[in-house]
Amino acid sequence: MTRAVHHVASPVRLVDVDGQLAVAHGGTATLEAEGAATSGARRLVGYAPALRPDQLGDPGFCATHGLTYPYVAGAMANGVGSEAVVEAMARAGMVGFFGAAGLSPERIEAAIDRIQRTVGNRPYGFNLIHTPAEPQSEAAVVALYLRRGVHLVSAAAYIELTLPLIRYRVAGIHRDTEGTVVTPNKVIAKVSRVEVARKFFAPPPVELLTVLVAEGHINAGQADMAAEIPVAEDLTAEADSGGHTDNQPAISLVPTMLALADDMQTRHGYRTSLRVGAAGGIATPESVAAAFAMGAAFVLTGTINQSCVEAGTSPVVREMLARSSQADVTMAPAADMFEMGVQVQVLKWGTMFAVRARNLYRLYRTHASLDEIPAATRQVLERDYFRATLTEAWASTRAYFAVRDPAQVARAESDPKHRMALVFRSYLGQTSRWANSGEASRKGDYQIWCGPAIGAFNEWARGSFLEASERRDVVTLGMNLLVGAAALARVGWLRTQGVSLPRAARRFLPRDRADLAALVACE
Repeated sequence: MTRAVHHVASPVRLVDVDGQLAVAHGGTATLEAEGAATSGARRLVGYAPALRPDQLGDPGFCATHGLTYPYVAGAMANGVGSEAVVEAMARAGMVGFFGAAGLSPERIEAAIDRIQRTVGNRPYGFNLIHTPAEPQSEAAVVALYLRRGVHLVSAAAYIELTLPLIRYRVAGIHRDTEGTVVTPNKVIAKVSRVEVARKFFAPPPVELLTVLVAEGHINAGQADMAAEIPVAEDLTAEADSGGHTDNQPAISLVPTMLALADDMQTRHGYRTSLRVGAAGGIATPESVAAAFAMGAAFVLTGTINQSCVEAGTSPVVREMLARSSQADVTMAPAADMFEMGVQVQVLKWGTMFAVRARNLYRLYRTHASLDEIPAATRQVLERDYFRATLTEAWASTRAYFAVRDPAQVARAESDPKHRMALVFRSYLGQTSRWANSGEASRKGDYQIWCGPAIGAFNEWARGSFLEASERRDVVTLGMNLLVGAAALARVGWLRTQGVSLPRAARRFLPRDRADLAALVACE
């Protein structure tokens, strides 16, 4: 019975055999008046049609992006969402985003070179992160994407829409032979606040289009066309997740975003449908089934992929993640929005990063400069955090920003508090790189972006081959979640018919690729 319910490519028919539940293989179901059943017939107790994983979510999402499955591997920053993750997703009929945030244009272009060479015409995407402290960095990345023909981005951490983002979206906008507006570049926004989602579901702001016309990036006719499209027709509702997060519960966030999508669709009369996907806490077949049941067009995973062999992080980090529980996460100040007080969710088990990051932010709030920090505290910072004097830390920080963003150096030279912020940000920025490289001497400083999803996944995988981090790969995880979600959806359908299934049928445990393939194969 468990195999029949979980074999999602075939309908499941449950009949009564002398008071016992049984699986019927083949046969014909007929509607008869009570008491007029054909001799030898069995009463049909429950029926669930086939539900393959490619039938989940919104078919428009898959059609738009050339996917087989409505499944996305999110862009984990600093290359943790690696080329290997993107390539594996593409080969499997899913889509992955390269984690470009925090990387230099040269490193990003190297990733573009490799991915465009290896995936061919299969779908892929790159991250575009909002960097309010370094706006020229965002502009440089957009210019690179346009030059290299990257046509899909995941727009993350946005508070306001920016000129580079809108430039990317409307580049090459035109009408086809039927007069429909066509945009070569697609944006999948990742947001957790309704007010931000509303901006992405609206047409590009007129004031930004006016600037783009003045700068020669588009013409007046193209600016007029932009009024007919949303900034993003696909939006990921990011619930409690790793990295930048507002810790929103998915069960309330996703329906709210879906209602907003309906409202904005009606208000603007777009020809294309607005779609909402779910992220944050997506870690088990149950959570994926719940997301699709709420109406999600697609699901996006992040934290769990970081523990997979393709992730651009170190084996020691993968092992730390594989041993973590749902309570082993906490919030800490973000490097990219440090002065604004923005926080990210990170792993707290096995690392002192969160404690040290919060201490740096406290010092930033209570002191006007590095020189004001008390001698005893300064000694701790120099010994345990920077492993250099604060003067030396500023010198190295200055050298870094002299190349990346000279304007930051000029401001810091005249503003001691900004100089302190840059020094503290330099520590926060390096901690994730130490984790990715597995720098053994800095294990206590590792910054590992992580949501409670990792604990849920570990509990689900406990006792199976997926318990070990070295056995985890992104496609096996993704297919387990999708096939499992399809199976559990059928369990739900049968439950509404009054069928009480055995416990084994109500749970979907990890399967290897061969078994998963058998479950989605037609008989």
